[in-house]
Amino acid sequence: MNKAADLAQRLMRGGKGMGGGLGALLAVGGLGYGAWTSMYTVEAGHRSIIFSRVGGIKPDIYSEGLHFRIPWLQWPIIYDVRAKPRKITSPTGSKDLQTVNISLRVLSRPDTLSLPDMYRQLALDYDERVLPSIVNEVLKSTVAKFNASQLITMRQQVSLMIRKSLIERAKDFNIVLDDVSITELSFSTEYTSAVESKQVAQQEAQRATFIVEKAKQEKQQKMVQAEGEAESARLIGQAITANPGYLKLRKIRAAQAIARTVASSQANKVYLNAGTLMLNINDGDFDKKLETIKPKKK
Repeated sequence: MNKAADLAQRLMRGGKGMGGGLGALLAVGGLGYGAWTSMYTVEAGHRSIIFSRVGGIKPDIYSEGLHFRIPWLQWPIIYDVRAKPRKITSPTGSKDLQTVNISLRVLSRPDTLSLPDMYRQLALDYDERVLPSIVNEVLKSTVAKFNASQLITMRQQVSLMIRKSLIERAKDFNIVLDDVSITELSFSTEYTSAVESKQVAQQEAQRATFIVEKAKQEKQQKMVQAEGEAESARLIGQAITANPGYLKLRKIRAAQAIARTVASSQANKVYLNAGTLMLNINDGDFDKKLETIKPKKK
């Protein structure tokens, strides 16, 4: 009996020791879990705000690094504050009622000083909620001020007006736009065909004008050439009438040209007499012909 009582006492003592160790282990584990869940990290290019079950969104904004919170009672809401590109396409109408397909590339990011208000109004997907609607609104109001042709020739001015209006509109939603640019500008198929036809017609008209001007210049050139030849013939006629020796001089020059041409020909040998070379100046027939062209004395 005594031995049984001693064994029971030993077991009771051992149970109390095991229970104490297990409790201590659970306490340490709970403290470790509480410490781990009370810490969070904000990555580079991000900001965080705290939502509390008691007071809602806190006004404090936490930058990059390690931060603490109260587990279960608070949890962080993390924003990516880096600029994100987004392409938005909107069909709109010009001042002359032409359909214009215009695409914008927008670089947007949230205003880091207004993250609590942004989360209350727009949550985390602010760009999906706001950008498509305000871009369409600004595009339609701006493009409607220009004709279709002006959108091409004044593209830089149109882009600046869209950018200025869109930046001002985005400020109402605490959104910062770092860049706004037109990436695509196209028109309807009918308008494009009409522009191409107009360009072809203008080129044909310019070509026709060039042909007419060329014909006029050629006509003028022929008239001047004919007048020059007529004046030359008149002067030669006057010279021959005044001095028949002029004709002899011309025949000598012609004979020189013929002789030079024959001499330069290596393949063919040609023999010409004085009459062919127009060198028969001393012949009696030549003088008789000159007498016929002398002016008769009155």
